[in-house]
Amino acid sequence: MRLAVLTLAGSLALVAVPAHAQDSAEALRQEIRSLRQTLESMEKRLDAIESGQTTTPSAAATPTRVIPAPGEVASLSAPTGSAAHVPGSGQAILPQRDSVADPSSAASRPDSAAGPTDPDLKGFFAVPGTDTLIRIGGYAKLDAIADARAAGDQEQFVTSSIPVGSAHRDVSNFTLHAKQTRFSFEARRPTTHGNLRFYLENDFFGSSDSYQFRLRHAYGQLGNTYAGYGYSTFMDADSLPDTLDFAGPGGAGYLLVAGIHHSFALGKGNTLTVAAEDPDTQLSAPADGVMAVDRLPDVTVTARMERDWGHLQLGAVARSLGYDGDDGDGRRFGGGVQLSGSASVGEQDLLLFGALGGKGLGRYTADLTGSGMDAVVTADGRLQALSLYGGFVGYTHYWSPLWRSNLIYGQLTGGRNAALAADAFRQSRYGVFNLLWSPAPSWTMGMELLYGQLEQQSGQRADTVRLQGSLQYNFIK
Repeated sequence: MRLAVLTLAGSLALVAVPAHAQDSAEALRQEIRSLRQTLESMEKRLDAIESGQTTTPSAAATPTRVIPAPGEVASLSAPTGSAAHVPGSGQAILPQRDSVADPSSAASRPDSAAGPTDPDLKGFFAVPGTDTLIRIGGYAKLDAIADARAAGDQEQFVTSSIPVGSAHRDVSNFTLHAKQTRFSFEARRPTTHGNLRFYLENDFFGSSDSYQFRLRHAYGQLGNTYAGYGYSTFMDADSLPDTLDFAGPGGAGYLLVAGIHHSFALGKGNTLTVAAEDPDTQLSAPADGVMAVDRLPDVTVTARMERDWGHLQLGAVARSLGYDGDDGDGRRFGGGVQLSGSASVGEQDLLLFGALGGKGLGRYTADLTGSGMDAVVTADGRLQALSLYGGFVGYTHYWSPLWRSNLIYGQLTGGRNAALAADAFRQSRYGVFNLLWSPAPSWTMGMELLYGQLEQQSGQRADTVRLQGSLQYNFIK
């Protein structure tokens, strides 16, 4: 550029010099001095322009690593201060929502996309020298719980644990605990085979009488292939309602399990997921010498549709139930289906729902996981899968950007069976109303009124009312 300016100036000088011999030497000297001044002025302006366009050494020495899309090469050309791209960021389709327990954040999604409770994937920072981004998350939560009558589980509202006919049935109780406090670690990076995500999460519900660290999630996902421990593919974390209570409605599908699954994209927002999960036949009050036997994994197929108004999910699980005893053995196929989803109502409100039914499905429900209500061995040695159906509906209303309420009802019903004990589960009901205040994104407090009822196979019933207050601080939100 400097050479071009000098050349132009020289040409102007030649043109400006008069061609006639009668011009005096003094006039020529004056014109040369004028041209020199003009040239010096142009050089100063050129230096100023070049100085303004040049990157300062400190900025040039600190390029920002940009995480590329799958198959691309990482670039160091981004200017300092630009945000690193988190794999999956910006891909959330579902409408944004708030949730105290936030089950959506741990859920596996196609290509590890962002979820409705964390659409921006905030809080990630890069590991120097790599394309890996990590995030430390979780929250601290304190629960104050007052029961009008005995509720069975004093720390979470599990309606199937309400005592019926107990001598201490009418004793009230107060509990203060922080077991829902949670830690999570997440790592993401792009690869030529899709986004890679590793997720680890723990809480302190590992023991009923102490704060034992408990594993909730530990899995890896590459592209659309997941392997590890976490939510069953059969359950729908995005449909679970927003409660201070940790357990949630008993009629919802809920299970943490080891498994492997793969999702197939069927167009924008539509997926089909096939899974194989760890089997666990849970027998109701097995006799001495009788033990559960698992020969095949549980197989789950889930179809899901996501839109900007919400989502629908239809899941089905097939199970091979079995037992072996001193006097014989038995096998039975079981399973069931669940339809669940969410839907925006107006600009602020949200409807959440789920309905399930089948035989041998107890393990996959929030109320009966671990209760032995998958199957029963009859007196003549036959294995019977226990029928079960139920569901829930929840409605979230935002009174203002800082205040919201949830109204929830759930019910779970098992079939009557002569082989079951008189005090075995027959039906449970779950109701919640709460008022939550979030004055800052990382701070939520609220009050919740809960009602639960349990009916046994004999027809006996018991109910209780719980008042729960909570204060929660999120590490990153």
